[in-house]
Amino acid sequence: MHRAFLKQTQTLVTTAFGLIAALAWNTAITTLVHTYLPTGSGLLMLFLYALIVTALAVFVGMALARAAARIGLDDDAAK
Repeated sequence: MHRAFLKQTQTLVTTAFGLIAALAWNTAITTLVHTYLPTGSGLLMLFLYALIVTALAVFVGMALARAAARIGLDDDAAK
């Protein structure tokens, strides 16, 4: 039971830090988009923001998948 508690705590803390990092990136990207788009372009800003975040998520996801495959941590090995 002690090991399960530690594993669960590790998962929760890691997830919490991931959320904090995501919120920090959210603020940074939003500020960047606001800096380069004129005031009053709300809908355009939202779509541009969504495209930037989607591209970043795909890029990071693919990079992590390649790194995991290189060291043998593919989906089948994790199960």
